[in-house]
Amino acid sequence: MATFKTRLSQISKTNGKVILANDYDHSVNNLESKTIQNIKKLHPFLCGIKLNFHLLLPLSGKEILKINKTAHKYGLQTIADIKLNDIGNTNRVTSEHLWKLGFDAVIANPIMGLDSLKNLVNSAHKNGKGVITLCHMSAPEAKLSYDMEIKMGKKQQLYQLFLNWALTAKVDGIVVGATFPKIIQECSKKAKKNLSIFSPGVGTQGGSAKEVISSGTNYLIVGRTILNSKKPLDVAKELQLQSFGK
Repeated sequence: MATFKTRLSQISKTNGKVILANDYDHSVNNLESKTIQNIKKLHPFLCGIKLNFHLLLPLSGKEILKINKTAHKYGLQTIADIKLNDIGNTNRVTSEHLWKLGFDAVIANPIMGLDSLKNLVNSAHKNGKGVITLCHMSAPEAKLSYDMEIKMGKKQQLYQLFLNWALTAKVDGIVVGATFPKIIQECSKKAKKNLSIFSPGVGTQGGSAKEVISSGTNYLIVGRTILNSKKPLDVAKELQLQSFGK
């Protein structure tokens, strides 16, 4: 079975490098049907779909499984964005549940520690699944924590430690916000082809798709810019073109 990283790369060659962050707020009804409708309409311009707690908490396991099966029908990869961060046993049990629900990958918080992260990655890879870890998030206040100077053998910033751990643990990708293109450049230069960079924050939060792609981002994670648009198909198509560097 091909790895998550390979599956995502393959679909992105034809569909582009946009992952839909299908994160509706609590005011939206019919979450399952809306999500499935989004997949059916937007799939030619997507390589994957990301489901946050926004969507996972209100839905049943049966509904989540149906969403993931629909995404797979159109070749899309599905990512559970739960910022997983706990002791090893809890991480293992949680990820096993996610795989049974049909997810292809999970986003985790590396603050759990390197050993726990290694165990999570090894377990996921044995099941043909992927792990994406936080490196530097897109919100302005992220600088307060991810830019924090720490001393772990040497002085460095927290996101630099997270990048090193991601490379050591052989995760599939890291999250670096589109609002920090210089940090994307730094991470891309060090990571080379050893992991992919996933960038949320395009559009609504102020990030530029063209700028981050040229900076080294491999995949754009886009939510409200598409979901709240009056013409989501047009927006998704334009982002797809930009993800190809056009």
